[in-house]
Amino acid sequence: MTTPATTLVTYETVGPCARIRMDDGKVNAMSPAMLTALHDAFDRAAAEGSIAVLSGRDSLFSAGFDLKVFSGAAPAEGAAMVRLGAQLVLKLLTFPMPVITVTAGHAYPMGAFLMLSADWRIGASGAWRTGFNEVRINMTIPEFALAVGRMRLQPAYFNRTAMLGEMYGPEEARVAGFVDELVPPADLETAVEAAVKRMEGIIPVNHAATKLRARAPTIAAVRAALEPAAF
Repeated sequence: MTTPATTLVTYETVGPCARIRMDDGKVNAMSPAMLTALHDAFDRAAAEGSIAVLSGRDSLFSAGFDLKVFSGAAPAEGAAMVRLGAQLVLKLLTFPMPVITVTAGHAYPMGAFLMLSADWRIGASGAWRTGFNEVRINMTIPEFALAVGRMRLQPAYFNRTAMLGEMYGPEEARVAGFVDELVPPADLETAVEAAVKRMEGIIPVNHAATKLRARAPTIAAVRAALEPAAF
């Protein structure tokens, strides 16, 4: 059953998984509305005990935070948007069931942060790019993003993308640690189904407890980044 969580996010129950798809008809900017819709979708998936599968449009996962909000007249709105993003990363890091991301197109920073917070990341081969480009667009990377980058990326790639703003194509993104598996676009759905089937054998309570133990330092760092003083 497919239900429109909003016009930005759809939610479809497919067997044991919740298929959460972002599509704003443009570049899937992580606006406050998009982030709120994603929070709602993941809350529903958690309540239903579903494996969560997050995807974007066919040619684009997400262009990252909505830069129009940052350039608006109210700086507090930009800070609130970043906070929503950090809270969503924390939600994925601590999600009680496996989280899978499916990337078939560009994944700019906030999209990349979500990929890094998932349990299994599937990418389609192609011409898309991902990474942290903040230093090239007059921004400083948020603390919560550095925390998930340190957790998942190879150290040399972490330093290069964070400090130099390097962006990577699919194969290098796999080597760096942004994705776990690359398949041809035509095989993407088959790869998702295979991943879900593998994860059906995971016992949820043990998965959730182990995830919290293994990610404890990163979870603590993200929570610290959410303290009021950080904003």
